[in-house]
Amino acid sequence: TVEQRIREGVEGVSHVEVKDLTGTKDHYEAVIVSPVFEGKSRVNQQRMVFAALGELMSGPIHALTFKTYTPETWTAKSGGES
Repeated sequence: TVEQRIREGVEGVSHVEVKDLTGTKDHYEAVIVSPVFEGKSRVNQQRMVFAALGELMSGPIHALTFKTYTPETWTAKSGGES
């Protein structure tokens, strides 16, 4: 699954939300929280997520939008939810 691949491939993930946007299991939206994103550019964060998903990005996943957060920025955004 997409969530499992993200959890296994991105170090230190503390929170992941994955939504199937169309019900066809090929268009997803995700929120990913990990301390490994600290100090990394958006491009490098995206590369980390794409690397975790590997071959899924060139086949089963047609579209993926996602937001990445450090634990601190996630806590500030979500009001303490995890």
